[in-house]
This record gives sequence, C-alpha cells and structure tokens, in this order.
Amino acid sequence: MSNAIKETHFNFPGQVGFYKGKVRDVYIFEKELIVVASDRISAFDVVLPKPIPYKGQVLNQIAATFLRATADIVPNWVTATPDPSVTIGKRCEPFKVEMVIRGYMAGHAAREYKAGKRTLCGVAMPEGLRENDPFPGPIITPTTKASEGHDEDISREDILAQGIVSEADYLVLENYTRALFQRGQEMAKAKGLILVDTKYEFGKFVDEILLIDEIHTPDSSRYFYADSYEENQEKGIPQKQLSKEFVRQWLIANGFQGKEGQTIPEMTNEIVESISDRYIELFEQITGEKFEKADTQQIEHRIEKAILAHLGL
Repeated sequence: MSNAIKETHFNFPGQVGFYKGKVRDVYIFEKELIVVASDRISAFDVVLPKPIPYKGQVLNQIAATFLRATADIVPNWVTATPDPSVTIGKRCEPFKVEMVIRGYMAGHAAREYKAGKRTLCGVAMPEGLRENDPFPGPIITPTTKASEGHDEDISREDILAQGIVSEADYLVLENYTRALFQRGQEMAKAKGLILVDTKYEFGKFVDEILLIDEIHTPDSSRYFYADSYEENQEKGIPQKQLSKEFVRQWLIANGFQGKEGQTIPEMTNEIVESISDRYIELFEQITGEKFEKADTQQIEHRIEKAILAHLGL
C-alpha cells in the first residue's frame, strides 16, 4: 500500500487560520487560500476511517483540468497548483448556497420522485418519468451550504426571500451554472460519458463573482456511460455509473448508511486498494489522460516544500 494523506498539520508564515473539511485541509491567509486535497473519503456525510491513496491527487487534478477548461465562461479562484495535491487561490466570500443542476432524474431527485413528489426545490418535475430519464431541460435545485451536518434543499424563491443571495447575484449564478453544465456535458460526451448532475459553488472576491471549489469531479458529479445508456433504460436496469456511488453501494451492502447506531464496516487493505484503483480509472476516463502517480514516499514533506516554494520561502 502507498502512503496516503489522512491529515496535515502545517503552520506557514503569514497564515491566519485553518479549516478542516471532510476531505480538504484549508490554510487561510489574508487574501488567499492554500488547499490540500487529502486522501480522506466521505460517504453519507461521514468521513471513513482509512484514507485512499492518490484520491486527493485524482480530485485535485480533475478539478484543475475542468477549471482551466471553463475559465472562458466564468473566472475562478485558482492562481496556482504547485503540487499534484495542492491548489492555491483567491480567498473569496462564499455564497451560502450550492448550485445543483440536474439533467436527468437520478439520485436524490429520483428518490423524491419515487416518494410521490413532483416538485423539487420549487421546480416542477413532469409526470411519467422513469429513474435516469432525462428532464425536458436541465433543472437547478439549490441546497443550503451547511457549516455542519446535512445541506438542505431550498427553492430559488426562498433564497431570495431570506436574503441569502441578492436577486442580481442569483441571476448571475444561474446563468453561470447553466453555461458550465453545458460545457461539462459537451466535454463528457467527447469521452463517451453523460454528465448527469453536478454542483457548483461560487464566491465573491472584492466585487467579482468567481467559481470556487472543485468542479466535475466524481465526488461532486454523477456520470453515466453513454454507450450503454439507451439499452439499460429500455431494459429498466441500473445505469453504469462513473462516480463514487460504488463506495456508497459497498457501505450499504455492509449495513451502513450513516444512520445512528450503525458501524462503519472494516476497510481491509484490499478494499482500500480497490477504491484507489477505481479513482484512478475515473481520472483516466474523465480526462482522457494517463494518471501519473506522484511520489508518496515523503508525501507531507513534498507538499510542504511545494507550498513554501510558492510562498517564496
């Protein structure tokens, strides 16, 4: 097994804060953020006990690829990627909503639909849809951005009524979300994939709205394989997915869905290695590039050295 980044504990000159997310360690400076993509993995809002080698590198490099590929649509927060697992960028004031956009009736939308609901986040869903059918057009179903616990569905009307985002800014977020999703779908199609749904996060740097966080990664998005999509829909069988859904399914099969009283199943070395292999497969499928494993012999030293060099130290 290769070394993996479970957590980091750096202390950099000029650092004014630190935030540990589910999978990222964020070093806060006055005007910039240094984000280390750890190899932690979460499912059902729970961080699993063992890190997955190369997972952080996979997500960091996929996000970097798509942020570069969409910079003509919307400016983003990134200023440097000095290490395969590190992204550095502008310290933005995040909007307290996540812009979820869905092209297909899958995942959360499908579960709500099966429960008899025909409205999601204030958006109508037509009658007669089967799971994984396309919507007539992509729908935006925002969620609140929770500091702790679960994000909650919210409608456009409630976002505006509660003053979470101004109407002028929200219109910009909607337009950016639709344009980004269209580009993401086009890029996925070129790789034999269908971008089913995804989420985007935005923030303000001074007065400019920027795209922040990761985009179009298997942790933030759902992909189907295009070549088997029609046949699977006709037969009414589940779609082959390219996302971290396989991790959730393994947990469910072993009696864990993040509910109180449930115990996370043992993650053997074989399970950890298989998840690592799947993430590398995801990288190569989504980007069309060969994955180059970074040196993990002294992984924390490598990362610290790259960040210090960026800081001119």
